[in-house]
Formats: sequence, C-alpha cells, structure tokens
Amino acid sequence: MTGNITLLLGAAASIGLVHTILGPDHYLPFIMLSKAGQWSMRKTMVVTLLCGIGHVLSSVILGMTGIAFGIAVTRLEIVESFRGSLAAWLLIGIGLAYFIWGIKKAIQNKPHTHLHSHNDHPSHSHSHSHTGTHTHLHENKAEKKMTPWILFIIFAFSPCEPLIPLLMYPAAKSSIMGVFAVSVVFATATIVTMLIFVYVFSYGLSYVPFQKLERYSHAIAGFTILLCGGAIQFLGL
Repeated sequence: MTGNITLLLGAAASIGLVHTILGPDHYLPFIMLSKAGQWSMRKTMVVTLLCGIGHVLSSVILGMTGIAFGIAVTRLEIVESFRGSLAAWLLIGIGLAYFIWGIKKAIQNKPHTHLHSHNDHPSHSHSHSHTGTHTHLHENKAEKKMTPWILFIIFAFSPCEPLIPLLMYPAAKSSIMGVFAVSVVFATATIVTMLIFVYVFSYGLSYVPFQKLERYSHAIAGFTILLCGGAIQFLGL
C-alpha cells in the first residue's frame, strides 16, 4: 500500500467522523422519531444502520461510476449538489408536514375533564388525556412501517459531499483497491459515528421526564426534522 493511500485512509476516517458530527441530520431525526414513536433501542439502531448504509452507498456507487467512465469530478459534484438540495427539501417538507400533524394530534389529545353522576353517591370528575399507551395502541400500523422507509429514501438521496472529490478520485490515481479501501473506511467511520450518537442521546433521553411534553412529541420531532433540512439547505451543514 502506497504512502498516498495510507494518508487517504487516515483522512477518510477523520472526514467521516467530522462530517457526521457537524451534520445534525445524521442523528437528530432518528433520536427524535425514536422518542416520538416510542421505538425500541433495537429498532432505532437498525433504522439508523440501514439509513447510514443507504447514505454512503449512493455516493460510493456514483463515484465508482464516474471513475469507471472517466467523468470529470466537477460534473459529479453538480450531481451531488443537486441530490443534497433534494434531500434537504425533502426533510423540510416532511418535517413541516409532520410538525403540523403533531400539533393537530396534540390539540386532539388535550387533557380534559369528565363529570360522573351516580344515583346514590355524590357527583365526581376526573381529568385525563389520550396520550401514552392508549394512543399508541390505536396508531395506524402502516404509518409506523412507513416512517423508517421515508427516512431511508431521504438518506439514499442525501450525498456524502467530501467522499468523491476528496477521497475516491485521489485514490483512483493509485489503484481501484485504494478507492475501495478509502470508501470502506469512510463508510465505517460515518455509520459508526451515527450509531454512537443516536444510541447515546436516545439512551439519555429515556431518563428525561417528558410527561408534560409527551403530547407534543410528534410536533417536536417534526420541527427538529424541519430545522435539520433548513440547516443543510441554507447553512450548508
């Protein structure tokens, strides 16, 4: 293995780590949707893993295609930029729709009081809401199944901007095996960082009392996804 490839492997690990940490869309949607949907930790990790694979693999395939057909890296950067904007607007649109739906759901589940009258006993009242276990028992199973697929599609469109121009094309000057090696290292660093962040923050949130905000959990998740899309599109994160 040449010294150039060795340096690129180190760069791949570093870039994969940093670009994931600086991109909140790599972990916040999973954390918030897991909390709102009361996903198990296993489901959260599996969804994160699959989305991470789709996220990296789409850029790897595009980069390999460009190298195989001798396409200029500048042209691929245009494609990646378009994919990035598309993924950002998908996050914005879905986040906004989810936020509005979450607000509607929160209003419907506003705590309210029932008055009970009995012939032989004084009247009494009690307050309750339809959040929590009761709500989740009646949620549409199709919606639960669709949410991970929607995330996967978004992440499949979302590019790894530094992978092709900074790692794959420079490695191609040495060998195809070098391209494969830097891609694997970058993918591993990116996906492992995603999994660690999602696990740590999801585990931490499980100990935070959210009773008063529970009925707003879907709205908060939607707003977070909306902010992630906006940060990508308008702040370049």
